[in-house]
Amino acid sequence: MIEDLFDLEQVTSQKSIIHSLDARVKILVCCAAIVALVAVPYSPVVYAVSAVFFALFLLLWALSRISQVIYFRRLLLALPFGFMLCGFQIFFKNRYYTDYHSLLELPLGIHIYYESVEFASILLVKFLVCYSFIVLLSSTSSLQDLLEAAGRLKVPPELILALGMMIRYLFVFGIIYRRVTDALKTRLFDPFDHRLPYRYRIVNMGYMMGSMFIRSLEQGERTYASMLCRGYGRDSFIFIRDKPLLWSDMMFLCLCLCVIILVPLLCWYDPFSLMSRFEFLPYSA
Repeated sequence: MIEDLFDLEQVTSQKSIIHSLDARVKILVCCAAIVALVAVPYSPVVYAVSAVFFALFLLLWALSRISQVIYFRRLLLALPFGFMLCGFQIFFKNRYYTDYHSLLELPLGIHIYYESVEFASILLVKFLVCYSFIVLLSSTSSLQDLLEAAGRLKVPPELILALGMMIRYLFVFGIIYRRVTDALKTRLFDPFDHRLPYRYRIVNMGYMMGSMFIRSLEQGERTYASMLCRGYGRDSFIFIRDKPLLWSDMMFLCLCLCVIILVPLLCWYDPFSLMSRFEFLPYSA
């Protein structure tokens, strides 16, 4: 996980149409897609909306020129959580259905319902599509660009300052982690080597965790002291320059928002059925 942190910044430094967009535009598009998909009621309509949204994601991912391997690697990190979240739903009833039909009966009176399986599949589809847009956002915008974009979107400066310090210290912690792991490798220590006694491995892993904690604490104190020397106080905030949106950014934002807004409406309210209803309405003079 720590090694993927540095790989994440390398991917965001590539050159493409999506990478060159303003980070504010990418934040708004991804958030709009997630909100629009979550707002669709739990029904089979979610499948159609998710298919269109995923096609939009694939188009944007292709324009970003990022390898598909990176997407699948990051998707695999969240799949266990998604399956754990959706897998238990098949054994329980929920408030979105009134009638339930038993699909499979297990021992101890456990039932798997058809409606619960449908609900779990809808939940999984929503999770995968929403997570895909998050992967797109994190793969095409650096953490510092996202932080500045959030500040330009009028996110409270106190939150921006806390997030900025967390992001910067996260990479410092990653460097400390690398140094500790490199020191263990030079001593030919592998915590997963079953040839070593279990107690010996546990003790050395405890030493490693304690060493990382002490180094992080010392680094935090040095960082705070250097911040005080630079005038940090309770009224200090991160300075973010104003940056106007380009016409290309606004056109891309309007086009994506039109797709994101119209697709759920057209899938939920069938325009052909509405037109047929208006055609057969009685005319009154």
